Amino acid sequence: MPTIRQLPPSVVNKIAAGEVIERPASVVKELVENSLDAGARRIDVTVEQGGTELIRVVDDGCGVAPEQLELALASHATSKIVDADDLFRVATLGFRGEALASIAAVSRLSFRSRPLEAPIATELEVVGGTAEPLRPVGGPCGTTVEVRNLFFNTPVRQKFLRTTQTEMGHLTEALTRLALAHPQVHFTLQHGGRLIHDLPPGEARQRIAALCGQELADGLIRIESDDDGIQLTGDVANPTHSRPNNRMQYLFLNGRFIRDRSLQHALGEAYRGLLLTGRFPVCFLHLQMPAAAVDVNVHPTKLEVRFQDGGRVYSQLLSTLRTKFLSTDLIARASAPPLGSAIDDEIMASTPAASQGLWDWAKRQLGPATGDGRVPDFVPFVDRDQRDVLRLHRVDLPPLVGRAPAASSRAVNIIPNDAGGEGEAAASDPTADYASAAAHRLDLPHDAAQSHRSPRALQIHNRYLVTETDEGLEVIDQHALHERILYEALRERVLAGAVESQRLLVPEPVDLAASEAAAAVENRETLAQLGMEVEAFGGETVLVSAYPAMLANLPPAEVLRSLVEQLLAGGKAPESRDILDELLHMIACKAAVKYGDRLTPQEIDALLEQRGLAQDHHHCPHGRPTALIFTREQLDRQFKRI
Repeated sequence: MPTIRQLPPSVVNKIAAGEVIERPASVVKELVENSLDAGARRIDVTVEQGGTELIRVVDDGCGVAPEQLELALASHATSKIVDADDLFRVATLGFRGEALASIAAVSRLSFRSRPLEAPIATELEVVGGTAEPLRPVGGPCGTTVEVRNLFFNTPVRQKFLRTTQTEMGHLTEALTRLALAHPQVHFTLQHGGRLIHDLPPGEARQRIAALCGQELADGLIRIESDDDGIQLTGDVANPTHSRPNNRMQYLFLNGRFIRDRSLQHALGEAYRGLLLTGRFPVCFLHLQMPAAAVDVNVHPTKLEVRFQDGGRVYSQLLSTLRTKFLSTDLIARASAPPLGSAIDDEIMASTPAASQGLWDWAKRQLGPATGDGRVPDFVPFVDRDQRDVLRLHRVDLPPLVGRAPAASSRAVNIIPNDAGGEGEAAASDPTADYASAAAHRLDLPHDAAQSHRSPRALQIHNRYLVTETDEGLEVIDQHALHERILYEALRERVLAGAVESQRLLVPEPVDLAASEAAAAVENRETLAQLGMEVEAFGGETVLVSAYPAMLANLPPAEVLRSLVEQLLAGGKAPESRDILDELLHMIACKAAVKYGDRLTPQEIDALLEQRGLAQDHHHCPHGRPTALIFTREQLDRQFKRI
């Protein structure tokens, strides 16, 4: 049997360095965290060659007494915990006492410190784990740590380092996380003699703007919540500011950056239906809770934590975000164009009130579209094969009549006229019969449909609705909006177990691939919740005995194949709730009005009226925006008015 030996401290420190010190960014993280624990108000970081040649961290913290300087660089020596019980109530960023010893074991380290009450500073140099004698030096109050030639004595580790640009990117990200977590501290970062960041103390939004851009900072939504000692504060980005990965999800626990899958999942659930597939939300959230309620000693790099009551934190984050989104206007805004040539604002500002009044009078005399002051009548388009374009009645939405118009909409008096051209007046009322048909399709009384003859929006290119708002001009995607309305109505019906199903007189056999047939039979209960009843018929054939009434105009075989395609998407078995949600997305998409469908005035009104009933009407179930607002200022800029 091989002889068992106790490893020397130098080897132990190098082993620890392999866990804690992965690259220059790890050194910066550990040193800056020590500075923050020391109460520093300013931290200056200087690096050369991406940190491989030099890392210097200077702070104005409390410093280290000369008699404890050697102990500070010893393995597992710390002032932050005393006994094992302290590990379960850690209130500082560092606590293990192994970072400095690990760094000193794989570099040439210089540690210079001066407490406030000391007349001079004291310096200790350590080369590859071997300490030199202490010596007095001049220096300001605080601590300066220099790390040179990182991994000079472990060439294997040097081989795994990347290019200077890559290492600098990791280092900058490490400092960014600490700077975002502590906006009250002044941070600077220099590389190669060039100032990369100068972040003076200030508000969290100012720090975000300096590090991530003013445009993102302007699109943030403030979040605040307090649940019996657990405080959640910070900012989340509007869905228009999403990313293709989750690297801009900054979660901080008691000032410590963490990665937690549960909280990231809650964040994704809060944005469900607001982002496209493959897009991730942006957040800057701070959790404050008692130190005893969380265990931070579960990972060498302290990125992962274990909550005492993780379900409570998950629910608080999810409910806070969803509640905030429901009370926030998330309709997409068009980006402001660059400021063009300045037009005399003084001319517009100094226009006499009498001139404006004369202009308003002239518009009233001319009328909205014709010279005689009458609104042109609407000539109906050719009816479409008796199908229900909006199909709103199939999901029993609340009545459309008697509800006040949406607050964000005003009348648009330009009505398309295929027969006589725009602006021609009709001698008779050709919409009467068509209004009656529309009333039948939308379950509206005949006289109510007549009263809604003029739409509150203009349809363009048979796909977009344009309406005036108090803010400016709103362009609505007719398919995306209707899809959201149908999805939410369907979801309520599914939760209530009342989805309308159309039963076939004779069950229809559908031939599928072996995997598709197995998926359909295996998920019969989920399909039944959506109104689709299937059963095995033998071999690879499945019998369809009923399917959703909303899709009555589609062949049952096509509906089943579409549903099975959703069941098999992703290559793994998802949760039943996710399956159901994806199927609802698909059904709502197929049942919604399509691009190219010409809508009648009554259908336009119905669509705009139902928008207010949908909680997340600003986005379709797939995360696309349903509307885009152009402000009056943006329009004025485009027309060189300002």
